[in-house]
Amino acid sequence: MQPYVFGPDLRSRFQANLGRFTARNVERAGLRDAAVAIVVIRHNETGEACVLMTLRPPSLNRHGGQYALPGGRMDAGESEVEAALRELHEELGLDLRQDDVLGRLDQFPTRSGFRVSPVVVWASGDVELRPDPSEVAQVFHLPLREFDSPDIPRLEESDNSEHPVLSAFFPTLGHYMYAPTAAILYQFREIALRGKTTRVSHFDQPTFAWK
Repeated sequence: MQPYVFGPDLRSRFQANLGRFTARNVERAGLRDAAVAIVVIRHNETGEACVLMTLRPPSLNRHGGQYALPGGRMDAGESEVEAALRELHEELGLDLRQDDVLGRLDQFPTRSGFRVSPVVVWASGDVELRPDPSEVAQVFHLPLREFDSPDIPRLEESDNSEHPVLSAFFPTLGHYMYAPTAAILYQFREIALRGKTTRVSHFDQPTFAWK
């Protein structure tokens, strides 16, 4: 798998693919709105394009010890873009603007009662991250080349749904990641990298991810 070079050509490719994609909203009563940021960033040492991932501290009441995209619940009156950018600042000390947003993916309904809106953001220039230790235990740079693995996605039968549970293995993490985060990253690969129209909101989530 060849590395993706971080630069204007890749940004233009992502922006074009996301611009042609029509993101679907989830119309379901009772869900709380949240937003996550898929941040495309340059690895300081290798120069290749990566996506930022975090590991949540085990002390957190909700999803402690799990891998996650930066994000959280939307405040009243916020758009998904505003919420994603705010959460980036609060969790990672990363200040990005509306101009850095490349597009949006499908909303994903979680079994824990959230409607998650994924926002794709481009972090250009020299970026210094300042993680908030109360929200972030560790930060990972997932190289985009790892997204090209033929083993992504892995589908397993669900005990709770007719739809399978989706997961993905990333060598940088050394562990499998599960839906909803894995499903969102899989759709990011399909849409932004490959220009497809793959839908993922029907995939199920493992019990530990929502109980």
